[in-house]
Amino acid sequence: MDMETSTPGKKPWWTMPQNFRVPLVFYMEEDQEELIFGQSDTYLRCIEEHSYTLIQLERWFTATGQTRVTVVGPPSARQWLLHMILCVGSQDSYCHARGLEMLRRVRSQPLTKDDLATPLSMEPNTGDLSLATRISGNISLSAPEASLYLLAGCSGFHLSSLYP
Repeated sequence: MDMETSTPGKKPWWTMPQNFRVPLVFYMEEDQEELIFGQSDTYLRCIEEHSYTLIQLERWFTATGQTRVTVVGPPSARQWLLHMILCVGSQDSYCHARGLEMLRRVRSQPLTKDDLATPLSMEPNTGDLSLATRISGNISLSAPEASLYLLAGCSGFHLSSLYP
């Protein structure tokens, strides 16, 4: 299967309307955005290309300098990016290191079918409130109910409209 298409012999992912329904939307602190996307969003284009998504960054004039992040693309790619961002922002050293490795990977090479098919697991850490201050807002994604464990224990998240 070609990663640019959703199934063998089908159209590229960006021509499939279902990949644009219920985008992933959240707010990210400015320093977190710079860590992930680079200064002046240097890595934005390669992250989009390598994750088979389109990412829109909108800076909001807030006291904390938040950026609104909107991600569209195949659900597995959106879920993978969310997991990477959550891990990068974690204060748990293992999870943070895993997030940095995921970030290095998506910056350096396209994600493979195996990357996107691998179940993402993150142990819920209800004591890690750092995520609440670093990423907030309405998280919307079109994903199976089983993937909700990704957000379990992450204070500051508000799920809205999980299904179209």
